Amino acid sequence: MKLYDVYPLFGVNIVSGKGCRVYDDAGTEYLDLYGGHAVISIGHSHPHYVEAVSRQLGKIGFYSNSVVNTLQRELAERLGAISGYPDYQLFLVNSGAEANENSLKLASFTTGRSRILAAEKAFHGRTSLAVEATDNPKIIAPVNANHHVSFLPIDDIEAWERELAKGDVCACIIECIQGVGGIRMITPSFAQRLEAACRRHGTVLICDEIQCGYGRSGRFFAHQWLGIRPQLITVAKGIANGFPMSAVLISPEFKPVYGQLGTTFGGNHLACAAALAVLDVIESEHLVENADTMGHYLLQRLNELRQTEPHITDVRGRGLMIGIELDVPQKEVRQRLVYDEHCFVGCSGTHTLRLLPPLCLSRAEADEWIQHLTRALR
Repeated sequence: MKLYDVYPLFGVNIVSGKGCRVYDDAGTEYLDLYGGHAVISIGHSHPHYVEAVSRQLGKIGFYSNSVVNTLQRELAERLGAISGYPDYQLFLVNSGAEANENSLKLASFTTGRSRILAAEKAFHGRTSLAVEATDNPKIIAPVNANHHVSFLPIDDIEAWERELAKGDVCACIIECIQGVGGIRMITPSFAQRLEAACRRHGTVLICDEIQCGYGRSGRFFAHQWLGIRPQLITVAKGIANGFPMSAVLISPEFKPVYGQLGTTFGGNHLACAAALAVLDVIESEHLVENADTMGHYLLQRLNELRQTEPHITDVRGRGLMIGIELDVPQKEVRQRLVYDEHCFVGCSGTHTLRLLPPLCLSRAEADEWIQHLTRALR
């Protein structure tokens, strides 16, 4: 048997990592400015994380959600306190798509409606309803094309308000910083008017914080820059630093109904131990603050480089979530960065480099990255 080929791969076998560095099987060191799709929040192989997960595995890694798991309760309390949502409820699942899928279902259960509004260029996952809410026809199979979702221009509040006024929308789902969509940010005025319109029309507002959340923007959640408080918040990626885990933060106005939602593996003992270790490190090493500081520094350095480097046409982002728009195909630049400069970065579309490094990125590593990028572009 061979692997089903779904991704174009770089010919590099990564076998270990430390902080913002990873190493291949030949011992070559790479600077990681992508964090494995924004998953590595506290750095590769952080000693506290390794110890906590190993210790838990020596006790019990998994048991059914039909019994009490005090680690789940501890995680809910800790996450509520650090995020500013102590009164919300926590539903633990396994992936970002699953978190979005369940948030949309919960909105539909609660409102009795079936229509969804999402932003153009949105990406919310690859499961049935999440992929239908993703603005990419290439990944929506006929069985998923059920016409539940309308895609509207980001920041065109009049278009959103017109659709909401029809009274049949169960949920508006937004990324406050679009990742796959090219590091596009919504404005506070749009977000606040959308929140007010959702409340007025009895529609649930969902913030997809799967990529932009968990400290990446320089606040715990990216929507906290916008002055809104969504009813449902989805998180994944950085929540457990590489262990498969995700969650939905649920407003207290939602009352649980047994049987509506469920999961086999979600919130298992090992996942919770990993997530608790992540919160330990985020707090003790002030990583949210570091993301804000280093994000400002990287944006400054990149804008300075833009003045002398004609291939850079735009730089945008917040915290350690940055897009670099090029006038040449990003594929060629990424090839040079990996094979010549030994750096990993991501991409959006055909011309945007996407930076999503671990939140522990240092100033020295940021400076090193600028040197690598300069050489790759020239």
